[in-house]
Amino acid sequence: MIRKSISKQASAGLPSPAEAWIDRYRHDGGLRRYVVYLAFALILATFSIILHDDGFLSSSNLLNIGRQAAPIAVMAVGMAFALAAGEIDLSVGSVVALSSLVAAEIVGNHGFLAGALAALGTSALVGIVNGFITVKVRIPSFLVTLGMLGIISGIARNWNDLQSLPIRNDRFSGIFGAGGLGPVSSLLIWIIVVGALGHIALHHLRWGRHVLSTGADRDAASAAGINTARVKISALVVSAIAAGFAGILLAGRLSIGRHDLGEDYLLTVIAAVVIGGTNLFGGRASVFGAVTGALIMAMLNNGLILMGLEVADQLIARGVIIILAVALSMREAKET
Repeated sequence: MIRKSISKQASAGLPSPAEAWIDRYRHDGGLRRYVVYLAFALILATFSIILHDDGFLSSSNLLNIGRQAAPIAVMAVGMAFALAAGEIDLSVGSVVALSSLVAAEIVGNHGFLAGALAALGTSALVGIVNGFITVKVRIPSFLVTLGMLGIISGIARNWNDLQSLPIRNDRFSGIFGAGGLGPVSSLLIWIIVVGALGHIALHHLRWGRHVLSTGADRDAASAAGINTARVKISALVVSAIAAGFAGILLAGRLSIGRHDLGEDYLLTVIAAVVIGGTNLFGGRASVFGAVTGALIMAMLNNGLILMGLEVADQLIARGVIIILAVALSMREAKET
C-alpha cells in the first residue's frame, strides 16, 4: 500500500512525504540550525578525552568556562538582533569598557542599583546615536559603529587617566558576577535570563518578527506597514544595551571598572553569533544558537590554554573559525 501511494504521488508529480520533509527543512535552513549544538557536543567530548588528565571536566574548570562565556553570551544575544535586522555593531567592545567605568563611578556614591541603571542608560544612549546616524543620515552601520568604537574608546581612556576604578560594593559584585545561588554562579543565571528574554523577544513578540522581516527584505517589510527605520534603531539599541550589561557583569566579577574591558571580545562575539545560526546579512537569527556559540568559543579558549597553546595560536584558531562561519553564512545567503 505504501509503495502504491508513493508511486501514485510520483506519477501525479507530487513529492513523496520524504521529499516534502527534505524540501521543508531545506527551506527552513535545513539541519544547519542544529549544527551548533552538535559542534558543542563534539568539542566537549573531544576535549574531555584529550584533556582528561588536565582536569577539563572538573567542576571548577566547567564553572570557569561558564564565567568566561557569560559576557560573550550576553553580547552575542544583542548582536544577534543587530545582524537579524541587517545591521552590525562594531562598537560593543568599547561600550563594555565605558559601562564598567560608569557603573564603578556611580556605585561608589549612589549604590549598586543606580550604578547598574546608569551603565545601561549610557549604553542605550550609544545605541540610539548609532541607530539614528545609520538610519537618518544613511551611513552604513559598519562605518558608524566603527567610528563610535574609536570615540568611546577615547572617552574610556580619558575617564580616569587609564587607571582602574575599584568597586567596593558587595551587593553589586554578588549580584552581577562574584556571587551565586548555591553552587550556581550568578553569571550562569544571567546567561539563562538574558537568553530566555532574547528568545521570547525574537520569536514570540511582534517586534521580533519585524526585526527578522526588516533584515530579510526591507522594501517588502516597509510595504507591509513595518516602520523599518524604527526597527533598525531599536535593534542597534538592544545590541548596545546588551554590551552595557556585559560590562556590568565583568565589572561585578572583577570588582573594577577599566578602560580596556571587553576590547578584544568583538571578533569572538561575531563568531559566536554566526556559528549559532544567525545570518550575517539579516533575516534569520537564533538566540539560543548565539548563546551556544558563546559557550563553544569559551570552551575552545579554555581547552587551547590547557593544551599549552600560546596566545598567538589561539588567535589563529579563532580566526579560522570566524572565516569558516562567515563562509557558511555567505553560502546560505546565496542559496536563499
